[in-house]
This record gives sequence, structure tokens and C-alpha cells, in this order.
Amino acid sequence: MAGPLAGDPYGALVRTGPGKFLAARTGLPRPPRLRRYEDGQDLLTGPALVTGLTGATHVDAVRDTLRAAGASLDAGTGAGTGDLGALVVDASGLRTVDQLAELLATAPDFKRTRGRVLVLSTVPADVEDPEARAVQQGLEGFVRSLGKEARGGTTVNLLRVAAGAGTSLRSAVGFFCSARSAYVDGQPIVVGPGRPGSVRERRVAVVTGAAQGIGAATAEVLARSGHHVVCVDIAASGQKLAAVANRVGGSTLHLDVTAETAPGTLAAHLADRFDGADVVVHNAGITRDRSFVNLDEAAWGSVLAVNLGAPIRLTGALLDHPGALAPGARFVCLSSMNGLAGAKGQTNYATSKAGLVGLVQALAGPLSARGFAVNAVAPGFIETPMTAAMPPVPRELGRRTSSLQQGGLPVDVAETIAWLAQPDAAGIDGQVLRVCGQNLLGA
Repeated sequence: MAGPLAGDPYGALVRTGPGKFLAARTGLPRPPRLRRYEDGQDLLTGPALVTGLTGATHVDAVRDTLRAAGASLDAGTGAGTGDLGALVVDASGLRTVDQLAELLATAPDFKRTRGRVLVLSTVPADVEDPEARAVQQGLEGFVRSLGKEARGGTTVNLLRVAAGAGTSLRSAVGFFCSARSAYVDGQPIVVGPGRPGSVRERRVAVVTGAAQGIGAATAEVLARSGHHVVCVDIAASGQKLAAVANRVGGSTLHLDVTAETAPGTLAAHLADRFDGADVVVHNAGITRDRSFVNLDEAAWGSVLAVNLGAPIRLTGALLDHPGALAPGARFVCLSSMNGLAGAKGQTNYATSKAGLVGLVQALAGPLSARGFAVNAVAPGFIETPMTAAMPPVPRELGRRTSSLQQGGLPVDVAETIAWLAQPDAAGIDGQVLRVCGQNLLGA
């Protein structure tokens, strides 16, 4: 998984001897090799250093988590020798502007990190003192900027840890320090207490739009983590859908998610055949790109119906139908970076994907009260058939305009979805997590 990106000839070229020389001489970008998950690999490529600044309270929990995952810990004696696989800085106790200067002491360790950097903060909204809240909010700017300075595929992310996070903190540290988060960079996420979901002997996941691209990759990763995957797509994609289901040992359901009968059909299928779904991934999506002034009702309506209307209707039916959902079920909606930042020629698509963020935010409270969780994943430029059909220049710009200087792979999005689907990630709720290599467009 660490080789040249499929469909990215420039990325492959600059990893050759002549290509490296040319890129160095001309100042062209040199996309790093990203370390992605492989069976049996170690959590990290080197020891982890966990350091606490003034008032830190999570150092011991993080160290215990990393040890339990098989990572070795750097002694932190200040010698500063050898590469680090991860650097975790607990800055959650900083409360004054002067204390922010303590971050400077971590610079030598950041310089020798070849893997993952995590900064821990409190949730700014939970801090009443104006200066302390400003300081904690300031850590987001620090992390986003540090992510743009990191090299060699190193990523930098921010965990905003709420009181009582416990199991969810351990889950988040495990994900963000692992190779599964290869394309998540420069992102803040709130880690709350949550209630771990039930662990059934046979966990069931349903993925819409599973015939190809991100949907197919999601089915594969969920199956790898022990789920029976119900692969959903339209009948016209039946051959591809069957191939995915056979590959992952799952089952198929031919369904047009915009059909009037689709919500009831899906809910009854999950209740009758599987005693409910543990994971629901709203992945099905289409594009009909053209400038706003040239959009007709069909191009507008079809995109909104598939991308936004269907998840709303399907979710409502699953919540209302007895037995359609297992205790502790998780919903994941596929938003998009373009829904957060906008995109020329995609007013319909961006509207639908921004709408999914609103759906997640609206549902988080009511679903949490029922023991469920809902989140959104917002991919950036991902190498899929959809992006392969783009004109060459915009496609190349999409690949290079990120801190990691390359497009992501469908598996990068799938790994994030699978993490959010885990029972011990219950404290991640109502969040929007970008999988974009810290794309330079948008926040």
C-alpha cells in the first residue's frame, strides 16, 4: 500500500532516480510515500514520545494505549537521537498565552518524527476563562500550520478531549497513530465520553453505492474488521456489486435509494434478515457538474435526491422500523471537501454534501439519546473513477494542492469510516472528519 498511487503517473515519475533529480532541480512537488495499513504491520515505524506540557492530564492514558498496541516508548530524556514513529503532545492544560511558548520545546522532537504527530487539547467551548479558551482554540492554528510543514508523509492532527473520554480517547489515539489514518492530516476532532456500542457475534454493516470506488473499499475494510456487509446499489451495477459482495463474503441488495419504496425495503431487509444493522454508511452519490446558470431541473434534482434526500429518508425509516437497527448502531454519511469549501461547477453537489453535515449535526443529539452515533466523513481528492474522468489540469491540481501533495485512495476513506464504526469510538459523535491530506482549499 505504500507504492506509487494508481493513476498518478507524475507521482510515480518523481519517485524514480531521474524524476527525483528533475523535481529537486526545478522545485516541483515530490509526493511522499504514504504508509498504509497492512496485515501484521507494527503500529509505528519507531518509538513514540509522549510529552505533557503544563497541566497535562492524559499522558499516562496515552502511554498505556500505545504500549497495549505494541508500540515502544521513547524515554524522553532530551537526548533527541533517532527517528520517532509518533510524537504526542498533551497541551490540554495550557491556559495562558505565555504557556503557549512551551510548544517551542517540542520542535526538536517534531523534526525527528517520521510518522504521526498528535496534539491533545481540551474542548475550547468547555473552557469559561476567555484567555484559556483562546489559548486552547489557538492550538488548532498551530496544528494546521504544523501539518503544512511536516515532511515525508508525517501527519499532524488535534484531539480535543472532553471530560470522561476514556475508551474513546484510546480508540482515537490508536487510529490517528496508525497507518490507517495515512490521508487524515491537519484535522481537529472532538473526543467525548460516549457509550461503547454492543459487540454482537455477527456485526452487520450496510453500505450504499457499494459497487465501486469508496463504497467498494468501505465494504472491504468493514469485512476485514469482522462485519457481514450488505452491499447496496442499483440493479444496473449488479455485476460489479456481486463481485464486491463475493470478494468480502457479504450479500447484495439491488436498490434505487431514491425510489419511494426504498426506505421501507431497506429497513425490512435489515430487520428480517439480520436482526438489524450495526453500521449504516450513506455512501451513494452522483455528480452532474455544470455552471449554476446552465443547470436544469433534472441535473439539480437528481443530485439532491441521491446525495441528500435519500440519506434523510433512509435514516428516518431505519429509526422508525422496529428491529432495523442493532443497539449502539453507527451512521456515517459521506460528505465532501467541496461541500465544505465549495467548487466551481458543483453548486448542486456542494449543496447536497453540505446538507449532509447539517443532517449529522441535527441527528447527533436525538440519536445519542437512543444510544446511537452519527458522523460525516468528507473526502478530498480521492483517486476514483469519478476523479479519473476529470480534465487533466484540474485533476493534477487536485492531486497536488494538499500538504501530502497527492490524491488519496478509496481505502483511506474506508479506514476512517471503519474506525468510526467501531464500538469503542462511541465518543466520536456529530463530527465531520476530512480525509483530504490537508487540502489547501477550505478550512
